[in-house]
Amino acid sequence: MTKIKFGTDGWRAIIAKEYTVENVARVTEATAKWLKSNFEKPAVVVGHDCRFGGEMFAETTAIVFALHGIKVKLAKGFVSTPMISLGTVNTNSSIGVIITASHNPASYNGYKIKGNYGGPLMPEDVQKIEDIIAEKTQINIDEYFIKDFVDSGKIEYIDLETMYCEHVEANFDLEAIRNSGLEFAYDAMYGAGQNVMRRLLPDITFLHADYNPGFDGQAPEPIDKNLQEFASLIKMSENIDCGLATDGDADRIGLYDSKGNFIDSHHIILLLIHYLVKYKGQTGKVCVAFSTSVKIKNMCAHYGLPLEVVKIGFKYICGIMLKEDVLVGGEESGGIAIKGHIPERDGIWMGLIIWEFMAKSGKTLNQLIDEVYEITGTFAFERSDLHLKEEVKNKIVENCRNNLYNEFNGYKVARMDDLDGFKYFFNENEWFMIRASGTEPVLRTYAESKSREDAFAILAAAKQTLLG
Repeated sequence: MTKIKFGTDGWRAIIAKEYTVENVARVTEATAKWLKSNFEKPAVVVGHDCRFGGEMFAETTAIVFALHGIKVKLAKGFVSTPMISLGTVNTNSSIGVIITASHNPASYNGYKIKGNYGGPLMPEDVQKIEDIIAEKTQINIDEYFIKDFVDSGKIEYIDLETMYCEHVEANFDLEAIRNSGLEFAYDAMYGAGQNVMRRLLPDITFLHADYNPGFDGQAPEPIDKNLQEFASLIKMSENIDCGLATDGDADRIGLYDSKGNFIDSHHIILLLIHYLVKYKGQTGKVCVAFSTSVKIKNMCAHYGLPLEVVKIGFKYICGIMLKEDVLVGGEESGGIAIKGHIPERDGIWMGLIIWEFMAKSGKTLNQLIDEVYEITGTFAFERSDLHLKEEVKNKIVENCRNNLYNEFNGYKVARMDDLDGFKYFFNENEWFMIRASGTEPVLRTYAESKSREDAFAILAAAKQTLLG
């Protein structure tokens, strides 16, 4: 029996090792039991992204729900996580389930559960589901065929792609983007955003926008080191004004300027706040994860916006968005949400906001970033993932807990914050952070300073201290 544990964003495991049809059925049975004890007439939206076996695992999920008497709306073809979340809200369903491992390598698949409000199911509810996962499934899935459930009306196919595109058309000035004279590019990373972007903006430049469940050997995480082919395309073209990339399930964003320089999510969050407040007259709270830039505090102070810093994991931001008037919620890892959409990360939505900002202001991305710097001052952020043996990783975390690090090779610690990980401030604008991954043998290290060189120098100094 495999113990199934949900991480910061769903259950993920290696296909054919722990991620099997039987284990997907086990998780779905527990979810069905939870649904029936919490909703009078539960209904579920189910879909899958571009990963290997997605259709098989989604159909398994749909069949198990149907066998428990739960009405299922099943997406035909691959969909993004935001499409499942939006579909859950628009169809008044109890939850949404997407078969995805997001940005993880191709060997993984996963299972994300979305609440009826269109964002991550709250941790306490996920825990209740996890607690009732049986050791074995009672269902022999081989005995059942999806067609029989469709014919009987227990499972109904739903077009989430059209629903999402119509939602975008209603909320954006796409004509301003299309007629701006600006050249845009999109790297789908072989992920689930490709069809939607082809429908919305067919004339832009596309990269990795075809079906490849192995992601050509590259984990579909939209960070600079994974997007070098895209960066080279932009540099060589000399006429692309901005490049957008999204991850495997299209809920995370990566961005490039016209010179092929990566624009991190801290800058994107600041650009969104600046645009929504100054140019669109909106207001509200800003809610960000623990690993984001201190410059967000400066921006919020400038515009008189309340700021709340939460633990890492978009579910915590979503929890605040459900209770309060949140303008922008964002994470360092590229997951960002805004008011007026669902309380969910959406890489395509955020990219379109930036492109609309450029189109309507008539300014380049770098000119808009300069407007941000006038408010916050310049800064740079870098991250390095240290792949370590589990015992080495655990020892470093233990040292952090015991306050053994007072300096990192000359960088003296002024104060430390341990809300979620360990954030060491050298002054108000420079810091280094350590956080252990909950799903991989990885120690994530982060640094912010006034330039990329300075941020890299902090990372290098800290690595030397940590590993000797």
